Amino acid sequence: MSYSSDVKKELSTIENNPCCDIAQSYGLLLFGRAFSRSEISILTENSDVAAAYAKAVSILSGTSPDISISDAGNFSVNVTDRDVISRILTSLGSAEGTLKRRINFTVLNNDRCSSAFIRGAFLACGTVTDPEKEYHLEFSSSSRALCDDLIKLFDETDIEPKCTQRGGSYVVYIKKSSEIEDALSFMGATECSMSLMGAKMYKDIRNTVNRRINFESANMMRCADAAAKQYEAICYIRDNAGLDVLSEDLLMTAKMRLEYPEASSAEIARRLPVKISVSGVNHRFKRLIDTAQKLRDRKKKTED
Repeated sequence: MSYSSDVKKELSTIENNPCCDIAQSYGLLLFGRAFSRSEISILTENSDVAAAYAKAVSILSGTSPDISISDAGNFSVNVTDRDVISRILTSLGSAEGTLKRRINFTVLNNDRCSSAFIRGAFLACGTVTDPEKEYHLEFSSSSRALCDDLIKLFDETDIEPKCTQRGGSYVVYIKKSSEIEDALSFMGATECSMSLMGAKMYKDIRNTVNRRINFESANMMRCADAAAKQYEAICYIRDNAGLDVLSEDLLMTAKMRLEYPEASSAEIARRLPVKISVSGVNHRFKRLIDTAQKLRDRKKKTED
Protein backbone atom coordinates (compact mmCIF):
# COMPACT_ATOMS: atom_id res chain seq x y z
CA MET A 1 0.00 0.00 0.00
CA SER A 2 1.32 3.48 -0.90
CA TYR A 3 1.84 6.30 1.58
CA SER A 4 -0.97 8.22 -0.14
CA SER A 5 -3.31 5.25 0.40
CA ASP A 6 -2.29 5.13 4.07
CA VAL A 7 -3.23 8.79 4.44
CA LYS A 8 -6.60 8.27 2.76
CA LYS A 9 -7.31 5.22 4.88
CA GLU A 10 -6.68 7.23 8.05
CA LEU A 11 -8.80 10.15 6.80
CA SER A 12 -11.70 7.90 5.83
CA THR A 13 -12.00 6.55 9.38
CA ILE A 14 -12.44 9.95 11.09
CA GLU A 15 -15.77 10.41 12.85
CA ASN A 16 -17.37 13.83 12.25
CA ASN A 17 -20.10 15.81 13.93
CA PRO A 18 -23.15 16.52 11.67
CA CYS A 19 -21.98 19.86 10.22
CA CYS A 20 -18.49 18.47 9.48
CA ASP A 21 -20.09 15.42 7.87
CA ILE A 22 -21.76 17.78 5.42
CA ALA A 23 -18.52 19.72 4.85
CA GLN A 24 -16.47 16.58 4.19
CA SER A 25 -19.19 15.20 1.91
CA TYR A 26 -19.22 18.50 0.03
CA GLY A 27 -15.44 18.35 -0.53
CA LEU A 28 -15.66 14.76 -1.75
CA LEU A 29 -18.43 15.46 -4.26
CA LEU A 30 -17.21 18.83 -5.48
CA PHE A 31 -13.71 17.51 -6.25
CA GLY A 32 -14.91 14.21 -7.75
CA ARG A 33 -14.98 13.37 -11.44
CA ALA A 34 -18.33 15.08 -12.17
CA PHE A 35 -20.43 17.61 -10.26
CA SER A 36 -23.37 18.93 -12.25
CA ARG A 37 -27.18 18.89 -12.31
CA SER A 38 -27.07 15.83 -14.57
CA GLU A 39 -24.30 13.79 -12.96
CA ILE A 40 -22.35 13.56 -9.72
CA SER A 41 -19.69 10.85 -9.78
CA ILE A 42 -16.21 9.66 -8.89
CA LEU A 43 -13.75 7.14 -10.34
CA THR A 44 -10.99 5.91 -8.05
CA GLU A 45 -8.52 3.08 -7.50
CA ASN A 46 -9.10 3.30 -3.74
CA SER A 47 -11.92 1.29 -2.16
CA ASP A 48 -11.83 3.46 0.99
CA VAL A 49 -12.43 6.57 -1.12
CA ALA A 50 -15.30 4.91 -3.01
CA ALA A 51 -16.93 3.92 0.29
CA ALA A 52 -16.46 7.45 1.69
CA TYR A 53 -17.96 8.94 -1.47
CA ALA A 54 -21.01 6.65 -1.32
CA LYS A 55 -21.46 7.62 2.33
CA ALA A 56 -21.24 11.29 1.37
CA VAL A 57 -24.04 10.86 -1.19
CA SER A 58 -26.11 9.13 1.47
CA ILE A 59 -25.51 11.92 4.02
CA LEU A 60 -26.54 14.65 1.58
CA SER A 61 -29.43 12.86 -0.16
CA GLY A 62 -30.64 10.08 2.12
CA THR A 63 -30.01 7.58 -0.69
CA SER A 64 -27.20 5.01 -0.69
CA PRO A 65 -25.70 4.63 -4.19
CA ASP A 66 -24.11 1.47 -5.58
CA ILE A 67 -20.35 1.11 -5.86
CA SER A 68 -19.25 -0.46 -9.15
CA ILE A 69 -15.88 -2.05 -9.88
CA SER A 70 -14.41 -2.34 -13.37
CA ASP A 71 -12.37 -5.17 -14.85
CA ALA A 72 -9.31 -3.01 -14.30
CA GLY A 73 -10.06 -2.82 -10.58
CA ASN A 74 -11.27 0.80 -10.46
CA PHE A 75 -14.20 1.78 -8.27
CA SER A 76 -16.92 4.15 -9.39
CA VAL A 77 -19.98 5.78 -7.86
CA ASN A 78 -22.38 7.41 -10.32
CA VAL A 79 -25.44 9.45 -9.40
CA THR A 80 -27.61 10.44 -12.36
CA ASP A 81 -31.08 10.38 -10.76
CA ARG A 82 -32.30 13.99 -10.92
CA ASP A 83 -34.25 13.72 -7.65
CA VAL A 84 -31.19 12.44 -5.77
CA ILE A 85 -28.99 15.16 -7.30
CA SER A 86 -31.61 17.77 -6.39
CA ARG A 87 -31.58 16.67 -2.75
CA ILE A 88 -27.77 16.81 -2.72
CA LEU A 89 -27.68 20.32 -4.15
CA THR A 90 -30.41 21.47 -1.75
CA SER A 91 -28.32 20.23 1.18
CA LEU A 92 -25.43 22.29 -0.16
CA GLY A 93 -27.45 25.46 -0.78
CA SER A 94 -27.19 25.14 -4.57
CA ALA A 95 -30.75 24.05 -5.45
CA GLU A 96 -31.46 27.07 -7.65
CA GLY A 97 -29.61 29.19 -10.17
CA THR A 98 -26.59 28.37 -12.29
CA LEU A 99 -24.46 25.61 -10.78
CA LYS A 100 -20.82 26.65 -10.76
CA ARG A 101 -18.00 24.39 -9.70
CA ARG A 102 -16.95 26.73 -6.92
CA ILE A 103 -16.89 26.42 -3.14
CA ASN A 104 -19.99 27.74 -1.40
CA PHE A 105 -18.21 29.04 1.70
CA THR A 106 -21.50 29.50 3.59
CA VAL A 107 -21.66 25.71 3.96
CA LEU A 108 -18.46 25.81 6.05
CA ASN A 109 -19.47 27.04 9.49
CA ASN A 110 -16.08 27.03 11.26
CA ASP A 111 -12.44 25.92 11.07
CA ARG A 112 -13.40 22.31 11.80
CA CYS A 113 -15.75 22.37 8.82
CA SER A 114 -12.98 23.83 6.64
CA SER A 115 -10.69 21.03 7.82
CA ALA A 116 -13.40 18.44 7.03
CA PHE A 117 -13.98 19.97 3.58
CA ILE A 118 -10.27 19.83 2.69
CA ARG A 119 -10.20 16.27 4.00
CA GLY A 120 -13.02 15.38 1.58
CA ALA A 121 -11.26 17.16 -1.28
CA PHE A 122 -8.05 15.24 -0.60
CA LEU A 123 -9.92 11.94 -0.52
CA ALA A 124 -11.42 12.75 -3.90
CA CYS A 125 -8.43 14.16 -5.79
CA GLY A 126 -5.38 14.36 -3.54
CA THR A 127 -2.08 12.53 -3.49
CA VAL A 128 1.03 12.72 -1.30
CA THR A 129 4.38 11.16 -2.07
CA ASP A 130 6.29 8.83 0.22
CA PRO A 131 8.42 11.10 2.46
CA GLU A 132 11.26 8.57 2.20
CA LYS A 133 11.60 9.75 -1.43
CA GLU A 134 10.48 13.38 -1.60
CA TYR A 135 8.03 15.89 -0.15
CA HIS A 136 5.00 16.67 -2.30
CA LEU A 137 1.26 16.90 -1.60
CA GLU A 138 -1.28 17.97 -4.20
CA PHE A 139 -4.93 18.33 -5.18
CA SER A 140 -5.91 18.03 -8.85
CA SER A 141 -8.99 19.54 -10.53
CA SER A 142 -10.16 20.52 -14.00
CA SER A 143 -11.27 23.93 -12.66
CA ARG A 144 -8.78 26.74 -11.98
CA ALA A 145 -11.45 28.71 -10.11
CA LEU A 146 -12.11 25.76 -7.81
CA CYS A 147 -8.38 25.46 -7.12
CA ASP A 148 -8.23 29.17 -6.28
CA ASP A 149 -11.12 28.70 -3.84
CA LEU A 150 -9.30 25.78 -2.22
CA ILE A 151 -6.19 27.92 -1.72
CA LYS A 152 -8.35 30.53 0.05
CA LEU A 153 -9.33 27.90 2.62
CA PHE A 154 -5.68 27.70 3.66
CA ASP A 155 -5.46 31.47 4.26
CA GLU A 156 -6.10 31.13 7.99
CA THR A 157 -3.26 28.62 8.38
CA ASP A 158 0.52 28.82 7.99
CA ILE A 159 0.23 26.65 4.89
CA GLU A 160 0.84 28.43 1.56
CA PRO A 161 -0.07 26.13 -1.34
CA LYS A 162 0.59 27.14 -4.92
CA CYS A 163 -1.25 26.37 -8.15
CA THR A 164 0.06 25.25 -11.52
CA GLN A 165 -1.31 23.71 -14.70
CA ARG A 166 -0.39 20.20 -15.69
CA GLY A 167 -1.82 19.00 -18.97
CA GLY A 168 -5.56 19.63 -18.90
CA SER A 169 -5.72 19.86 -15.10
CA TYR A 170 -4.89 22.42 -12.44
CA VAL A 171 -2.87 21.34 -9.44
CA VAL A 172 -2.75 22.88 -5.97
CA TYR A 173 0.50 21.68 -4.44
CA ILE A 174 2.61 21.89 -1.28
CA LYS A 175 6.32 21.02 -1.33
CA LYS A 176 7.68 22.20 2.02
CA SER A 177 7.91 19.27 4.41
CA SER A 178 6.78 21.35 7.40
CA GLU A 179 3.72 22.57 5.51
CA ILE A 180 2.84 19.03 4.41
CA GLU A 181 3.03 17.95 8.06
CA ASP A 182 0.69 20.82 8.97
CA ALA A 183 -1.68 20.01 6.10
CA LEU A 184 -1.93 16.35 7.12
CA SER A 185 -2.57 17.35 10.74
CA PHE A 186 -5.12 19.95 9.65
CA MET A 187 -7.01 17.33 7.65
CA GLY A 188 -6.88 14.92 10.60
CA ALA A 189 -4.18 12.47 9.42
CA THR A 190 -2.16 12.87 12.62
CA GLU A 191 -0.57 9.40 12.50
CA CYS A 192 0.65 9.91 8.94
CA SER A 193 1.87 13.39 9.87
CA MET A 194 3.92 11.85 12.70
CA SER A 195 5.33 9.21 10.36
CA LEU A 196 6.36 11.97 7.95
CA MET A 197 8.12 13.78 10.80
CA GLY A 198 9.89 10.54 11.71
CA ALA A 199 10.97 9.96 8.12
CA LYS A 200 12.22 13.55 7.90
CA MET A 201 14.26 13.18 11.10
CA TYR A 202 15.76 9.92 9.81
CA LYS A 203 16.70 11.55 6.50
CA ASP A 204 18.24 14.54 8.29
CA ILE A 205 20.33 12.25 10.52
CA ARG A 206 21.36 10.11 7.56
CA ASN A 207 22.37 13.17 5.54
CA THR A 208 24.36 14.56 8.48
CA VAL A 209 26.18 11.25 8.90
CA ASN A 210 26.88 11.04 5.16
CA ARG A 211 28.23 14.60 5.11
CA ARG A 212 30.49 13.80 8.06
CA ILE A 213 31.72 10.58 6.44
CA ASN A 214 32.37 12.40 3.16
CA PHE A 215 34.23 15.17 5.00
CA GLU A 216 36.34 12.71 6.97
CA SER A 217 37.07 10.66 3.85
CA ALA A 218 38.13 13.77 1.94
CA ASN A 219 40.28 14.86 4.88
CA MET A 220 41.91 11.42 5.03
CA MET A 221 42.65 11.61 1.31
CA ARG A 222 44.24 15.05 1.70
CA CYS A 223 46.36 13.78 4.58
CA ALA A 224 47.40 10.71 2.61
CA ASP A 225 48.32 12.79 -0.45
CA ALA A 226 50.33 15.20 1.70
CA ALA A 227 52.15 12.35 3.48
CA ALA A 228 53.01 10.71 0.13
CA LYS A 229 54.37 13.99 -1.24
CA GLN A 230 56.46 14.52 1.92
CA TYR A 231 57.79 10.94 1.83
CA GLU A 232 58.74 11.25 -1.83
CA ALA A 233 60.59 14.53 -1.20
CA ILE A 234 62.56 13.07 1.73
CA CYS A 235 63.50 10.00 -0.31
CA TYR A 236 64.74 12.26 -3.12
CA ILE A 237 66.91 14.21 -0.70
CA ARG A 238 68.28 10.99 0.81
CA ASP A 239 69.07 9.42 -2.55
CA ASN A 240 70.56 12.51 -4.21
CA ALA A 241 72.28 14.47 -1.43
CA GLY A 242 71.98 12.41 1.74
CA LEU A 243 69.97 13.33 4.79
CA ASP A 244 73.07 14.70 6.51
CA VAL A 245 72.65 17.92 4.49
CA LEU A 246 69.55 18.69 6.58
CA SER A 247 69.50 20.76 9.72
CA GLU A 248 68.88 18.89 12.97
CA ASP A 249 65.17 19.79 13.18
CA LEU A 250 64.49 18.81 9.56
CA LEU A 251 66.50 15.61 9.90
CA MET A 252 64.51 14.58 12.94
CA THR A 253 61.22 15.23 11.13
CA ALA A 254 62.40 13.50 7.93
CA LYS A 255 63.41 10.34 9.83
CA MET A 256 60.04 10.27 11.58
CA ARG A 257 58.23 10.48 8.22
CA LEU A 258 60.36 7.67 6.79
CA GLU A 259 59.53 5.54 9.83
CA TYR A 260 55.82 6.37 9.72
CA PRO A 261 54.98 7.03 6.04
CA GLU A 262 51.19 7.05 6.52
CA ALA A 263 51.00 8.99 9.81
CA SER A 264 49.23 12.36 9.92
CA SER A 265 51.07 15.56 10.80
CA ALA A 266 49.39 15.48 14.21
CA GLU A 267 50.72 11.96 14.83
CA ILE A 268 54.20 12.99 13.74
CA ALA A 269 54.05 15.97 16.13
CA ARG A 270 53.15 13.67 19.03
CA ARG A 271 56.00 11.25 18.24
CA LEU A 272 58.77 13.86 17.95
CA PRO A 273 60.97 14.05 21.08
CA VAL A 274 60.73 17.85 21.04
CA LYS A 275 57.31 19.40 21.67
CA ILE A 276 56.05 21.10 18.50
CA SER A 277 52.68 22.15 17.09
CA VAL A 278 51.04 20.57 14.05
CA SER A 279 51.52 23.79 12.09
CA GLY A 280 55.20 23.67 13.08
CA VAL A 281 55.50 20.12 11.70
CA ASN A 282 53.75 21.16 8.47
CA HIS A 283 56.16 24.07 8.12
CA ARG A 284 59.10 21.65 8.42
CA PHE A 285 57.59 19.39 5.76
CA LYS A 286 57.20 22.40 3.48
CA ARG A 287 60.89 23.19 3.93
CA LEU A 288 61.77 19.55 3.12
CA ILE A 289 59.66 19.67 -0.06
CA ASP A 290 61.31 22.98 -1.04
CA THR A 291 64.74 21.45 -0.43
CA ALA A 292 63.90 18.49 -2.66
CA GLN A 293 62.66 20.84 -5.39
CA LYS A 294 65.88 22.88 -5.26
CA LEU A 295 67.87 19.67 -5.68
CA ARG A 296 65.75 18.73 -8.68
CA ASP A 297 66.22 22.18 -10.25
CA ARG A 298 69.97 22.03 -9.65
CA LYS A 299 70.20 18.57 -11.19
CA LYS A 300 68.22 19.68 -14.21
CA LYS A 301 70.52 22.65 -14.81
CA THR A 302 73.55 20.38 -14.58
CA GLU A 303 72.07 17.95 -17.11
CA ASP A 304 71.18 20.80 -19.48
